[in-house]
Amino acid sequence: MKKAYVFPGQGAQFTGMGKELYETLPLAKDLFEKANDILGFRITDLMFEGSDEELKQTKVTQPAIFLHSVILAKSLGDAFKPDMTAGHSLGEFSALVAAGALSFEEGLKLVYARALAMQKACEANPSTMAAILGLADEKVEEVCASIEDVVVPANYNCPGQIVISGSNSGIEKACELMKAAGAKRALPLKVGGAFHSPLMEPARLELMEAIEVTHFSAPICPVYQNVSTVGETDPVVIKKNLIVQLTSPVKWTQSVKQMIADGAMEFVELGPGNVLQGLITKIDNSVTVSGKQ
Repeated sequence: MKKAYVFPGQGAQFTGMGKELYETLPLAKDLFEKANDILGFRITDLMFEGSDEELKQTKVTQPAIFLHSVILAKSLGDAFKPDMTAGHSLGEFSALVAAGALSFEEGLKLVYARALAMQKACEANPSTMAAILGLADEKVEEVCASIEDVVVPANYNCPGQIVISGSNSGIEKACELMKAAGAKRALPLKVGGAFHSPLMEPARLELMEAIEVTHFSAPICPVYQNVSTVGETDPVVIKKNLIVQLTSPVKWTQSVKQMIADGAMEFVELGPGNVLQGLITKIDNSVTVSGKQ
C-alpha cells in the first residue's frame, strides 16, 4: 500500500501555526530561525501571534504555509518515507522540498519571490476568483469559454467544485451564467487577484527568472505536479512545469486520481488545516486520509 504526502496551499493559515513545533523540537526552531534570517523579518512572530489580517498578506501567507508544511515533514525524520508527494498550488513547492528536489533555503527563496511577484501582479491588474459548486467540469469550461473577458477554470478541487479566475467584470458575468446553467452556488472569493490565469503572466515571468537560476535535484519519489498531473522525477521537467504553474489551472482532482491509479491508498496532509483531506475524500472515499499540523 503506497503512501502519499500532500501539502496545502494559500488559505490554510491560522494564528499560532507552527508554534508548537518551534517550542518542542530543536530542529524546527533552527529551521524557523534560519527562515527569519533568509526573509529578513521575523515571520515566526506573525505566524505565532499575528492577526488574521497580517497573516492574509500574500508575502506572509505563502512563506508561512510553506514553512509550517516543510518543517512538519522534516520533523518526521526517518519516518518520512513517501512513495509520492503532491501539493495544491503553493503546496507544490512544499512537496518538492519535502521530496528533496529543492533545498529548504532555495525553496523558501522561491516561495517568497513568488509571493512578491503575485502581490505585484494583483496590484497592477485588479482581478478576482469565484467558487462554482455543483456543476460538471465540462459545463464550467464551456461557460468560461463563452465570456469575452478573461475567465478560466483555475482550481479543479474535487468533483462538483471548481474555482474560476479572471477579470472582475468577467467573474461577475460568469457567476450569473453559472447559476443559470444549474450551479448550486457561485461564490466570489475574497482573494487578491486572478491566480492561475493569464492575468498572472507578469508574475510568471518574474518567477521564471528565479526558477531558472535555482538548482533542482531528482526527488526521492515522484512529485505529482499541478500542471501535468503525473508523477515527475526529472528535474528539467519539474522546473518547466513549475514555471507555467502560475498561469495554468491546478488540476488537483486529476492528480489525486492519478496517484490512486498508481497505487496510493493512504494520504497524509502535512501543514495547516485539513482542506486537502476533505477534497481527497470527495474525490475517492475508498482511500485513507489523515493529517498532521
